[in-house]
Amino acid sequence: MTTRTATARYEGLGKDGKGRLTAPSGVLDGTPYSFNTRFGDEKGTNPEELIAAAHAGCFTMALSFALAGAGHTDGTLETTAKVTLDKDGDGFKVTRSELDLNGQVPGLSAEEFDRFAQEAKANCPISKLLNADISLTHRFG
Repeated sequence: MTTRTATARYEGLGKDGKGRLTAPSGVLDGTPYSFNTRFGDEKGTNPEELIAAAHAGCFTMALSFALAGAGHTDGTLETTAKVTLDKDGDGFKVTRSELDLNGQVPGLSAEEFDRFAQEAKANCPISKLLNADISLTHRFG
């Protein structure tokens, strides 16, 4: 149905290497990433930040479309995703994605909002992709 691409180029190896990420949309256009952007405070991005952005965006869009499909026409949704990278043997593993949602949808009860949010958490494509524990907290109203 839809295929998106991105390219990663890494020059040098290990901690001394420097990478650049590029995607056809132009949002990533030689965006730097490296050991120091991942584990330090060097300016640039890292895979976990990109996964967090993808999960927050996917979940929020899935919730928005579910609410619209149920006849709601107005509202505000804001989600922060926190992705955790943990040590896993000699390597690392993304172990968690914590979604934190704030929402306001006129005419919707807190119980209905929770049901829609839980369904979006379970069914957004990025949630389905992740092999990690996914939690959701939210505030409504």
